[in-house]
Amino acid sequence: MTKDMLRIKDVLNEIEKLAPPATQEDFDNAGVQAGNVNQTATGALLCLDITEAVVEEAIELGYNLVIAHHPLIFKPLKSLTGSTYIERCLIKACKHDLVIYAAHTNLDNAVGGVNYKLAALLGLQNVRILHQQKENFLKLVKAPDSDLFSLENTWKQTGSGIIGELLREEDELFFLQRVKAILSVDCIRHSQLKGKKVHEIAVCGGNGAFMLPEAIARGANVFITGEAKYNDFYDVEDKILLIVAGHYETEVCTKDIFFDVISEKFPTFAVQITNSNSNPVKYL
Repeated sequence: MTKDMLRIKDVLNEIEKLAPPATQEDFDNAGVQAGNVNQTATGALLCLDITEAVVEEAIELGYNLVIAHHPLIFKPLKSLTGSTYIERCLIKACKHDLVIYAAHTNLDNAVGGVNYKLAALLGLQNVRILHQQKENFLKLVKAPDSDLFSLENTWKQTGSGIIGELLREEDELFFLQRVKAILSVDCIRHSQLKGKKVHEIAVCGGNGAFMLPEAIARGANVFITGEAKYNDFYDVEDKILLIVAGHYETEVCTKDIFFDVISEKFPTFAVQITNSNSNPVKYL
């Protein structure tokens, strides 16, 4: 396929091979948020969050596709007046024929998705899904040389979080400092140190504190996530070291995932990671 023939839907199909939309959680709104996917793709701008600055950057670059991790639209819109940043982004995108697309919990749940990327950055070995997704995704498969069809389960390995092992045991404080450096975190929160060595590490990027009981049940020494409540730091007691590294910081790697998928399939296609930092949380 030549560059001139490449449609936006062709680019998005590659993302959806990694993160099938059917594997998103019920509350989610992943997928196309706005725009005509049948138009020729002029370039893709990759981001964690869609903001006005990101949309403006895409327009200046001459790109007509913005791919984000977090959906711009979560709740139905009753009007489109430009009264919120969401509405202003949509209005500007429509004026300039931009397609806005998000791969959210389907990318969280994917093999090779957010948590696998975090596990690779941390150097974890023997990685497994922490919480298997309950749904079975079935398709009809025709048997070779036969008129018979059977049901085959697809995407068997989708699920939330990752658990894996360090190559060797590490001191708690050393591991904390390493996490801070790897994720470029300005400030890191953690539960009380116990002076133990850590080896079995559980990870869930973003708002993953709901996975804490499962991480404890699976025997993890450490659980890393982006957000947690005050009482979560009490509830761990001495069962596990809780590390809260920031929602943005634990999911900003999604931009690299998108980049690798697209550039590997379409090496001459214009794809770029945004220069805009959309983290709404600031540290003093």
